[in-house]
Amino acid sequence: MAEHLAWDVGGVLAVAVLAALLLLAAVLLRRWIFQRRGGTVECSLRTLPQDGAPGPWRLGLARYKGDELHWHRVFGLRIRPRQVIHRRGLVVSNRRAPAAEEAPGLAPDAGIVEVRNGELRVELAMGAAALTGFLAWLEAAPPGFPVDIS
Repeated sequence: MAEHLAWDVGGVLAVAVLAALLLLAAVLLRRWIFQRRGGTVECSLRTLPQDGAPGPWRLGLARYKGDELHWHRVFGLRIRPRQVIHRRGLVVSNRRAPAAEEAPGLAPDAGIVEVRNGELRVELAMGAAALTGFLAWLEAAPPGFPVDIS
């Protein structure tokens, strides 16, 4: 009886480890696919509600796709972006360095920009090179695109 129970526990444990490894492999494959397409940078995001405290920083990948910036969580399986930021009508209203309590969860050379587009208000944190690329992407908008970099 005890031998049978040990086999059952061992089998369940083996299945759990295998499932965890498959999940990790799927997350890594998804990230590799995103980066293989190009135009992808590491970018943390947090929402800024109209009233109340800002949400937590979420680690992710941002990918430029035409006139949109698609943001995906790093540790997710979803192929569709969690957040889509349109270049048309975008307002960058604040640029700052991370506060002392924010710094441990962000990239070492991270800069933070506050972005507004209609009802959407978020902060993006990315490394210096990625932030320069983001601002260049905004400035490279076609004529007639209302983009405001304050």
